[in-house]
Amino acid sequence: MNIQIFGTKGFDTQKAERYFKERKISYQYIELNKYGLSKGEFDSVKSAVGLKALINEKSKEYERLNMRNLGVGKVAEEVLFKNPKLYNSPIVRNGKKATVGYQPDIWKDWE
Repeated sequence: MNIQIFGTKGFDTQKAERYFKERKISYQYIELNKYGLSKGEFDSVKSAVGLKALINEKSKEYERLNMRNLGVGKVAEEVLFKNPKLYNSPIVRNGKKATVGYQPDIWKDWE
């Protein structure tokens, strides 16, 4: 298992980290706002969960960048990729598998 947690220091990210720590599963934490996702990581997560699941419609960036009017096309994808503050978090990856948010029911199947 090769777990990566992309997140911010919010409540759900802390819960995700605790989930893996309690099960003694090693993971790599990546600060989303500082490092973002590489293009390959972004494409992998997007194919696993879909573009809409990645977009945090409650973020300030969502309104500021007018994401509501961009939908989920190529332009929205490009804006999302360049603005990590728009991501829902945590994003948890295990190879080609990925989840957005706190999803312990899915993670237990990865073990």
